[in-house]
Amino acid sequence: MPTESQNPPETYLAPYRQWASRYGTDFGVTLWASPRSQQRRFEVIAEMCFLTGKRILDAGCSRGDLADFLLHRGVMFDQYIGIDALPPVIDHAKSRALPRCRFHVADLLNHPGVMAKHRPQIVAISGTLNTMTDDQVFRLLDAAWNAATEVLVFNFLSDRCGPGAPPQDDYARRIDTLALLQWSFDRTWCVVFRQDYFEEGHDATILMRKRG
Repeated sequence: MPTESQNPPETYLAPYRQWASRYGTDFGVTLWASPRSQQRRFEVIAEMCFLTGKRILDAGCSRGDLADFLLHRGVMFDQYIGIDALPPVIDHAKSRALPRCRFHVADLLNHPGVMAKHRPQIVAISGTLNTMTDDQVFRLLDAAWNAATEVLVFNFLSDRCGPGAPPQDDYARRIDTLALLQWSFDRTWCVVFRQDYFEEGHDATILMRKRG
């Protein structure tokens, strides 16, 4: 883990640390509005991406909720590797004793090479980008794309949402959707984009495939 001098309180981890001090390892530490909104994002990932038999790396896994969701859905993935920077949530994820799942502590911005060591076929990023600057977003996506042998799938708060989309709190921000699409197409022609699963296009998901 990086030291506090490497990762000062104003960085993208600060909201998670703050909410961890308030909620411990309860659902609130994920910063999601509700379990249902979290689950809907997971459903979209599972709809867009064939996960059976795959080695999945969840970058910013928090409590391991994506792994638990997939197991309850009966998705027979080969392995799931969850990585998060907060030791308490990783401890909680390990305590769930989820089959075929392993969890590790690492700050993926300071140690992006950790992902490639696991040689994941699929890298999934759900919610992790919401507190990052543009530079941090693209640094993490670059590392995740390089680590994935087949697919990168990630969601984010779209800046092309409708006027009725819910406003964001201080810790979350909308990201330039067209810039993310351009970044994706610069790396592969095989890109899938969805922004239809929440009212007013509040959230979006991009899937990138290395093999057509």
